[in-house]
Amino acid sequence: MVYLLIGHLIVSTYALAQSASQDSARKAFMEAQAVIQKQSAEDHKLMMEQLHITSLRSGPSGNPNAPNAANVDESKATTYTSLPDPLTMKNGKKVTTASQWWSKRRPEIVDDFDREMYGRVPKNIPNVTWKVVSETREMNGDIPVITKNLIGHVDNSSYPAINVDIELRLSTPANATGPVPVIMSYGFRFLPGFRPPASTQPAEPTWQQQLLAKGWGYAVIYPTSYQADNGAGLTKGIIGLVNKGQPRKPDDWGTLRAWAWGASRALDYFETDKAVQAEKVGIEGLSRYGKATIVTMAYEPRFAIAFVGSSGEGGVKIHRRTFGEQVENVASSAEYHWMAGNFIKYAGPLTPNDLPVDAHELVALCAPRPVFISSGSPQVEGNWVDAKGMFLGGAYAGPVYKLLGKKDLGTMEFPPVETALVEGDIAFRQHSGGHTTGPNWPTFLLFADRYFK
Repeated sequence: MVYLLIGHLIVSTYALAQSASQDSARKAFMEAQAVIQKQSAEDHKLMMEQLHITSLRSGPSGNPNAPNAANVDESKATTYTSLPDPLTMKNGKKVTTASQWWSKRRPEIVDDFDREMYGRVPKNIPNVTWKVVSETREMNGDIPVITKNLIGHVDNSSYPAINVDIELRLSTPANATGPVPVIMSYGFRFLPGFRPPASTQPAEPTWQQQLLAKGWGYAVIYPTSYQADNGAGLTKGIIGLVNKGQPRKPDDWGTLRAWAWGASRALDYFETDKAVQAEKVGIEGLSRYGKATIVTMAYEPRFAIAFVGSSGEGGVKIHRRTFGEQVENVASSAEYHWMAGNFIKYAGPLTPNDLPVDAHELVALCAPRPVFISSGSPQVEGNWVDAKGMFLGGAYAGPVYKLLGKKDLGTMEFPPVETALVEGDIAFRQHSGGHTTGPNWPTFLLFADRYFK
């Protein structure tokens, strides 16, 4: 739960600062963090003023012992009476053909997500020029790989005060005889000298080695290299560059859409690299990057498959469910930057029931391409991400997949832990570990085999 509330960076800082130098780094980091939180709160207040909102409802606590602890009682979770129907158009007519979905209903849903949740991507985004800054031949386990470190430089001639570079690392099998499939992961960054929190994933083989064993490659994109993970950064990065350092308008894109934009630019590069089978590139991410993964998949049709890890609220969890993290948490000054400013309304004068869309429709936007939804167990990961809410996000997207000739999850019954639902084109598995996709990588790769063969 701490991961979702304050992020991996702060967790690693608190838990692992042991030496004097680490204590000094931690102090400097916490001082910088206090400045960022203050600036984020100021920008959040400015957005509320634009929306003419004077107060917001507070979200529940992730601490189960807190007086305002988040609900984890399933009998109290379904406080809503209905969900938006992805196959009913705004004029009330039912979608009955694939043509109607593509030409009429899907654009309606995209527009709702653009305006009310994730924000609109500007039309005047400058071009990105990719450069390989280093290329090395190395070993990953027993397999030789060629690793390229790349920088995607964004043309900032329109506003030189802000410089934006996308950092990307690509590794492919050195002995490959042709282009290979690649899974790209959204990568976390930690302070120098600090280790990330221990993972419940077995030490060997790593997810990268599992991919190499199949003859596939892997890539890591670092989203905070081009858009910071805080409200203070909204006047910087790619969002700030396009806005020339000015604050956002209520329907401007948030950080999740900006991260997804960067992933699309990485895909542009893959289409030029002869080592990559560009039509077989997947996207993976955990937690806030799980949210970014499903947003990326929904908006970028060139990605072939998605592995969505513990995305929770703002990802594939049903927003209307009163369980775990809520809309009010994401609308707060700690997390609002992920979304469009308009999203804040649903923690103020409006409620989650007023949202014109819900998470199952975000999954539906990925159709007919395959999506694998991953979660940890309530005993280890906790209930903050709402595993059942994420399952339902996939299950209720099923009618769109079936309309397009694909298979749904196959059930509306939430399965026991470690039960793999992988027969359809939407898949789900809740592993017995914690806040990680690690234990689900073998199942995901078996699922992906069906499409990448």
